[in-house]
Amino acid sequence: MAGEGEEDMPRDAKIVKSLLKSMGVEDYEPRVVHQFLELWYRYVVEVLTDAQVYSEHASKSTIDCDDVKLAIQSKVSFGFSQPPPREVLLELAASRNKIPLPKSIAGPGIPLPPEQDTLLSPNYQLVIPKKSASTEPEETEDDEEMTDPAQSSSQEQQTSELPSQTPQRVSFPLSRRPK
Repeated sequence: MAGEGEEDMPRDAKIVKSLLKSMGVEDYEPRVVHQFLELWYRYVVEVLTDAQVYSEHASKSTIDCDDVKLAIQSKVSFGFSQPPPREVLLELAASRNKIPLPKSIAGPGIPLPPEQDTLLSPNYQLVIPKKSASTEPEETEDDEEMTDPAQSSSQEQQTSELPSQTPQRVSFPLSRRPK
């Protein structure tokens, strides 16, 4: 990867490649360089935008080194968080581990929490559509010519005798089951 077209590569891309090489990364896809450049440019733009805001707040006409330092400092302190020291974590773990875990009554499969503690309880609202005469297959002109007129009038009587159904709404409310 290191020797592919380095003479026509931008200076920033060469810097990213040299950083990767200094860290011992020899084999990588060419997209990695572009991704690092995008991350780098985005970070620089955000820092300089913050520095410009700090400069305007201080009623300065230009951005100076202190504004950039303050922008980087605020980005580091609010954007990246350091984990607590090891001693604090060990102390927290010891105090948490003093309380024993509850005995589990494990059955077959994965144990699940009680139903009232989950969001998986059934809550359905179904609308049963009205069955209409339009669901029957439509007749084409060829079918009408071939059918007997007496037979078609008996079919019309059968469809008019069907009871008209209105849509029904069925719902299952969320409630706790009695134990």
